[in-house]
Amino acid sequence: MSLVKKFATVGGATLGSRLFGFARETLMAAALGTGPMADVFYAAFRFPNLFRRLFAEGAFNAAFVPLFSKEIEANGVDGAKRFSEEVFGVLFSALLVITIAMELAMPLLVRFVIAPGFADDPEKTALTIRLAAIMFPYLMCMSLTAMMSGMLNSLHHFFAAAVAPIFLNLVMIGVLFYALWNGADPLTTAWYLSWGVLVAGVLQLAVVYIGVRHAGISIGFRMPRMTPNVKRLLILAVPAAVTGGITQINQIIGQAIASGKEGAIAALQYADRIYQLPLGVVGVAVGVVLLPELARALKSGHMKEAAGIQNRSLEFVLFLTLPAAGGLWVLSDAIIRVLYERGAFSAENTAVVASILAIYGLGLPGFVMIKALQPGFYAREDTRTPMRFTIVSVIVNSALAISLFPLIAERGIATAEATAGWINTVLLFATLVRRGHLEWEWALARRTLMLLVSTAIMCAALTYALTHASRYLSPGTGLLEQVAALLVLIGIAMVVYFGCAFLIGGADLGMIRRNLKRKRKPGA
Repeated sequence: MSLVKKFATVGGATLGSRLFGFARETLMAAALGTGPMADVFYAAFRFPNLFRRLFAEGAFNAAFVPLFSKEIEANGVDGAKRFSEEVFGVLFSALLVITIAMELAMPLLVRFVIAPGFADDPEKTALTIRLAAIMFPYLMCMSLTAMMSGMLNSLHHFFAAAVAPIFLNLVMIGVLFYALWNGADPLTTAWYLSWGVLVAGVLQLAVVYIGVRHAGISIGFRMPRMTPNVKRLLILAVPAAVTGGITQINQIIGQAIASGKEGAIAALQYADRIYQLPLGVVGVAVGVVLLPELARALKSGHMKEAAGIQNRSLEFVLFLTLPAAGGLWVLSDAIIRVLYERGAFSAENTAVVASILAIYGLGLPGFVMIKALQPGFYAREDTRTPMRFTIVSVIVNSALAISLFPLIAERGIATAEATAGWINTVLLFATLVRRGHLEWEWALARRTLMLLVSTAIMCAALTYALTHASRYLSPGTGLLEQVAALLVLIGIAMVVYFGCAFLIGGADLGMIRRNLKRKRKPGA
């Protein structure tokens, strides 16, 4: 099965999740706008989401997958099953202790970490504490979900793990429909949403558990024991947890700073949801598929194959994210107006969120390239180097956010996150090249330059087309007319970009098809 088909499997399921996420955020904007209840809910939800990235996705996609793949290669499915049960016992016990400790410490965490800017408003602080306490067990569900997703990815069963996140959006959409249908006030809606997050976590865990059983592995509970494999996992997982959660770490720093201005947290969240579409569809797909592919190639001693897989993945990332970045920059105002501007979401909100989205767009290729570069370290069981680079980017993000927020408010936080992402990307790329783990290809450099030229031409064409489409995107026009105009602009962008890219040599369909196909060596 070619890499591009695997990317498409994971990316397609992720695309479905992100589209449901758009529907969720549209309903959220209509129900809560950027008012105080939106700030409270997003602040409370960010914390379990941070720990999900730190302890679940980051740690297990980086540390568990290579070790699980090694067990499959060395000891077959039985060895992999034994290893997964050892990990499950330790993970479940550790998560239970963490959850209890965090629930008890929630008042202090909200006041000093999650939303220190709420300190002057006792009601907002108290509500944030209660909502965060309801949602924090979501971490336990998602960490176990991430472990089983790693098993499925290593076994080349990608769909169940990729489709599970859809259930969070489905549950929250159902909750929001119920709240809007019954005319619930923002406070009641926030309560509904918090309980919905917890229910969604249980459903997601059930989906991947069924997937693991379908793949032929049943997991039983073992008393936690520090076996050699578990010790190795922990050694790899601690730095990987920090590294995998870099985006969430930077966002929670930005949230803590933004909590000093009403509406800032919600504005950042609405913009974040938009750029998460290309980040999720491309970045998550590449990261999920690339890690087990690299791990298998390296364990088999196929170094040249591993280098080729990594380069083709970078090519795939740049081919899709450069035009997405240009499109978000040019069309940010139109996108936000069409998706969000209704109900409690005003034209003033649109201007603020659109400016944030444009800046996030500039950081998009860097954010996605991180997903394609980190597996080059993780597959070699090196999680410390990416962690060091993560610490550098967090320091840069914090310094810039603190410096720029008083000057340009929410846009300063977005600028800090984008800059930190690009710095992390450069450090990862330069280190892989220096170590000889990533081959420098002048052909890839030339194609990248041609893709940049194609993106610039696309942006110029979009800017011109936008002057003629602006009357169809104005607030006075109907929703269907606005959606049609936006889709036409996106269609124009795609035709111009792909036409230019193939015409001037930025991409070649046959080359992409051949290069993305994984060629197994005899006996592999």
